[in-house]
Amino acid sequence: MVDSMSLTEQHAAGPWPGLPFDEWRETLATLHMWTQVVGKVRLAQAPLVNHWWQVPLYVTARGLTTSAVPYGRRTFQIDFDFKDHRLVIETHDGDARSLQLAPRTVADFYGEFTSLMKELGLEVKIWTTPVEVPDPVPFEQDVEHKSYDPEYANRFWRALVQSERVFQQFRSGFEGKCSPVHFFWGSFDLAVTRFSGRRAPEHPGTPGVPDSITREAYSHEVSSAGSWPGGPALPEPIFYSYAYPEPEGFNAARVGPGAAYYNNDFKEFVLPYDAVRTSDDPDAALLEFLQATYEAAATHAHWDRASLER
Repeated sequence: MVDSMSLTEQHAAGPWPGLPFDEWRETLATLHMWTQVVGKVRLAQAPLVNHWWQVPLYVTARGLTTSAVPYGRRTFQIDFDFKDHRLVIETHDGDARSLQLAPRTVADFYGEFTSLMKELGLEVKIWTTPVEVPDPVPFEQDVEHKSYDPEYANRFWRALVQSERVFQQFRSGFEGKCSPVHFFWGSFDLAVTRFSGRRAPEHPGTPGVPDSITREAYSHEVSSAGSWPGGPALPEPIFYSYAYPEPEGFNAARVGPGAAYYNNDFKEFVLPYDAVRTSDDPDAALLEFLQATYEAAATHAHWDRASLER
């Protein structure tokens, strides 16, 4: 007979790990700030791409990466490794530095990271105030966020691995313009976005985000889906799907699986992560949600589906 502790360990170690928000909310908040430090370096160096697609991080077999970033004639890359719990900075000419991911303040992380970048000859000036969070504190002054639980950082990454894999499968069914599957460090979510090809009305703006960023991101009609680990407004990990502009009737559409619902505060469909994780076939459950919510957006907005879908 297997004892309850072993069952708990097996449950946490499964392909879709448990990720209860309250168990790692402090680690999440700290990790959010660390990814913003790194993400802002990518933002400062990478050439502007439509809808700010030069900004996100990407899921890897070990964590999250900036991918290759230009620096004059040199190239560098920054990786979060959630297996060995290190941040690694590498240049194309063979030099590298790393720092340990462990409990430390954002100010300390920022200071050591900046020093390592300078050692590599990479002096990148960034705006040190975080975005898309209430009451932002500049990185060099943030001594409040200082938690890092390696178990939950690893679980979060493994949840991203599974989500990214299914999102890529969903993405393959669309011939129209579609974003990469990428991780936005501002909102701290993994996302993939399909486009109708038509211009959208000017976006009214998002609190905490400059209008120039929001309006470029939503310059065209979209159906966007993603995963988010939760926050004070909804303290649980979720999958989501929304349309901009939201067509009439979208919020009343019937979408599956049964746990999915339209969140009036967020103006998007929500499917709890746990409903996917504990289902008999998590891949099928998530794909059903992604497809049904996309079809609700595309049908109600009269997209030219015949020419857009594979």
